[in-house]
Amino acid sequence: MVLMKCGWLWRKSSVLRRWKRSWFDLWVDGNLVFYQDETRRDYEDRVRLKYKCTNVKAGSECTGVEPPDGISRHCLVIIYMKNGSTLILCADSEDEALAWKLTMLEAKANPVHFYNPYDENYHTVPVDGHNAVYISPGYPGYGYGAAAGVPHVVVQQQPCGMLGEEVALGMLAGMATGAALRTLMWIPFWC
Repeated sequence: MVLMKCGWLWRKSSVLRRWKRSWFDLWVDGNLVFYQDETRRDYEDRVRLKYKCTNVKAGSECTGVEPPDGISRHCLVIIYMKNGSTLILCADSEDEALAWKLTMLEAKANPVHFYNPYDENYHTVPVDGHNAVYISPGYPGYGYGAAAGVPHVVVQQQPCGMLGEEVALGMLAGMATGAALRTLMWIPFWC
């Protein structure tokens, strides 16, 4: 999966309504994941922006919310959810807040497309936990025709369907081996 943006943000907790500093990762599939620190070991929560978010506001658009002590109101970012709840965040600067807002809106709105050379069409890929997406930059002079200099997206699907077949074949081989060994154990008694 491709990481679009990551960094420290202040998050207003939903229960105690206190400001807490968390590490955020925004992925190309629209998942906004936050952790306790940048090691990404202690997972706190995830928000699927493509499915749950209705709007993102930043800076002077955010009203009725007080930022953490010593930080300007223009550093606020508010994510509005479909269920009526909000996720209130605060960046360290106005520019960082605007960058987070624009990146979130881009991750929410833009589907991932790939080019199939066999039918010469672009197809929309449902980006989820079963697909790995790799984006390689296009370089001028490489590629063919209109594709030269354009970023290329490669989607590699995880072979989930093959997993069941492999397990079934392994179980069948194990049963056949067990049956063969069981018959070999009785041969000394028949001689």
